[in-house]
Amino acid sequence: MFKKLALAALLIINCQTASYAASPLVNDPVALTQSVLQQERQWAGLETKTIKVEDFTFSYSEGGAKTAPTVLLVHGFSGSRDNWNRIANKLTKQYHVIALDLPGHGDTITPASFEYTLANLSEAVRKFVTTLGIQKDLHIAGHSLGGGIAVLYSALYFLEVRSVMLVDTAGVYQNAGNSLITKPQELTKLLARKEGDFAKLVNEVATYSPPFVPKEIMEGYEKIHMRHLPEQEKLMAGLTEQMKWYTPDTFHTGLKTLEAPVLVVWGDKDKIIGVEAVEEIKQNLKDGEYLILKDVGHTPILEADYPVSEAYLTFLAKAQAMPNKFAPAPK
Repeated sequence: MFKKLALAALLIINCQTASYAASPLVNDPVALTQSVLQQERQWAGLETKTIKVEDFTFSYSEGGAKTAPTVLLVHGFSGSRDNWNRIANKLTKQYHVIALDLPGHGDTITPASFEYTLANLSEAVRKFVTTLGIQKDLHIAGHSLGGGIAVLYSALYFLEVRSVMLVDTAGVYQNAGNSLITKPQELTKLLARKEGDFAKLVNEVATYSPPFVPKEIMEGYEKIHMRHLPEQEKLMAGLTEQMKWYTPDTFHTGLKTLEAPVLVVWGDKDKIIGVEAVEEIKQNLKDGEYLILKDVGHTPILEADYPVSEAYLTFLAKAQAMPNKFAPAPK
């Protein structure tokens, strides 16, 4: 969505326009956007795959050597696996990388009966992980809603999780400043219901310094985003209802249960989940490292991919070198 994606889109638009005025890609913003994303996945060393898990058909990206340690990347609300492409580009050289489309997002096919709660999303991720057979010594990273899923997953399956990265993570906080998460009734601003809503979400809510995005790409993203509006409305309603009884104490318990080392990354200009939440996270983690990024909004994995990936690589190397305290004692 940002610099590299915009540049790739401009190159495609210019090349297609030079070739013939009525380019199918230029005339179809969705096809153009999907073409750019596919090229970005290839650049990141990722291949698109699908897997049937009960009534789900999960779409995911995979890259790196399968014999290397596995890193699972979980995107946020209304996002997709492609939000992680720039981070994955750095990871696939050393790690086995999996980035999935969550239920109700991207290209994953979700049963109509699925109830969108944090617990159900976490369990769906668990089924995906075990079907792939990647659960042992898993490194998991989550952004926003994906961070909330990562916390719950890692608390439940702490024997198998090797490390956790939380990026502007969703949770129930006592103090998140004046951000949207403190006003559940305003979280509907994260939904794109009509033309122009997606650009407003990107430029006014999700980022601090809005990037230039070609008009055709923005239109393509908006159309893709709005395809999942019914599912995202259900998810938003479910999460908002859950916040009525899921208290800060409940969230703190989840954080305290994490046994693996945790890297917490946050944009100091996050309008969705204020950076004030980091202090609360610090008070409840056993083993945490913290990276606060100046003049970055809610999406550091897109706005500041270089410092995030560099910090994550350093963190992963340390976590991988640490002995697994839950490994069986040698006989």
